Amino acid sequence: MSTRLSTVKPILLAIAIALGLFARAHPVEAAASETLVVAGGCFWCVEADFEKVKGVREVVSGYTGGSVQNPTYKQVTRGGTGHYEAAEIRFDPSVVSRAQLLNLFFRSVDPTDAGGQFCDRGDSYRTAVFVSTQAQKTLAEQAKAEAQRALGQKIVTPVLTLGRFYEAEDYHQDYYKGSNRVLTRFGPIQQSDAYKRYRDACGRDQRVRQLWGDAAPFAGS
Repeated sequence: MSTRLSTVKPILLAIAIALGLFARAHPVEAAASETLVVAGGCFWCVEADFEKVKGVREVVSGYTGGSVQNPTYKQVTRGGTGHYEAAEIRFDPSVVSRAQLLNLFFRSVDPTDAGGQFCDRGDSYRTAVFVSTQAQKTLAEQAKAEAQRALGQKIVTPVLTLGRFYEAEDYHQDYYKGSNRVLTRFGPIQQSDAYKRYRDACGRDQRVRQLWGDAAPFAGS
């Protein structure tokens, strides 16, 4: 028995090593992931929109573009930090491409507005696309130019170099589908209902439909 075990163990070890080397040389496609960081006004809305897209694994609300480290929501919305409300879109490039996401982004916002988005005004609510490489910058500029041709109006959304992305506070993540009860001007209601009422009152979908018509990918969905 001991002789057989001493023979089997090296064989099993060799198989394990071979499997490990194969896994390293052929990573599972599902593990591939890229990120796209955009600012489209209220990050709750960007998160709600892009988590509907096939191939998007997760969208994280956060802040970027400014100089203040570990900013809070109050700091960013008060102004002076340089940060945008932004969203980090984590996606599988074998299912949806960066170019496709950029085209969806420009048609999900009002890229002609330099002062904010819809009812949310101020620097932190401006639109932007953030890039890390020259290739990403080229794609973003191409998507911007194509959207401007399609819209027939000047697009003011800048393409900016991505700095550090700070995740927003936990209560902002997946706000649009939260089940907690929150106090609003409508009284205490479920968080997801509060989000829907905010989005409607802010006029986001109405303005996007006005600009983009049938090309608006999320308005009213």
